[in-house]
Amino acid sequence: MTLVLDFALEDEAWAEAAPWYRELALRAAEQAFAAIGAPPLDREISVLLCSDDRIAALNAEFRGKPSPTNVLSWPAFPLRPVAPGAPPPPAPPGFLGDIAMARETVEAEARERAIPTERHFAHLFAHGVLHLLGYDHETDEDAALMEAAERRALAAMGIPNPYAAEVG
Repeated sequence: MTLVLDFALEDEAWAEAAPWYRELALRAAEQAFAAIGAPPLDREISVLLCSDDRIAALNAEFRGKPSPTNVLSWPAFPLRPVAPGAPPPPAPPGFLGDIAMARETVEAEARERAIPTERHFAHLFAHGVLHLLGYDHETDEDAALMEAAERRALAAMGIPNPYAAEVG
């Protein structure tokens, strides 16, 4: 079995605005795994593509922040590194968790950065997958580790460093 992404398209506008979402999400997920040296075999991720209103409600419910955000992740396993900046332990096979993305916020952020929506989507999706795999950005050391993995994943897709000084 390979990596499976199970999509729930709650905001139908995703299909028209981003007809590439399935293929790009799968590529970003595969590259996120490759960036940390983990095989994506026997893995499943549930993906909710929704509106700003829906993600704001989820953000309020789960993080106490009643505003839209670009991506949320709910890992199935509490994978924590043993020390700041250390990689987390490998995730067991099977279901890894859930990712939700808000179309309006993703599009608005891409416009603000003057980058293609596809590029921003790929970055955010890889970011969400890394969260499911136990990576985080709570400390400077953890952020450096996670951002390096994101840069490797995106570079493999031909996408420039998203952390470089506002490059279009």
